[in-house]
Amino acid sequence: MLDVKRLRILREVAARGSFSAAAEALFLSQSAVSQQVATLEREVGMQLLERTRDGTRPTDAGRVLVE
Repeated sequence: MLDVKRLRILREVAARGSFSAAAEALFLSQSAVSQQVATLEREVGMQLLERTRDGTRPTDAGRVLVE
């Protein structure tokens, strides 16, 4: 079963477009947000966020989980 906390973090990263902005909104460190997303990606076995130098956006799989 997927962790609701991690799904909430994924949703925030997707909505805000960056790990840093999500971390600030969730009152967490950027590192904690990154680690939680990485753990969620390992659990589902696929990449959920596309990371670019302009920020992040959800992959197709990430969009499914965010919705």
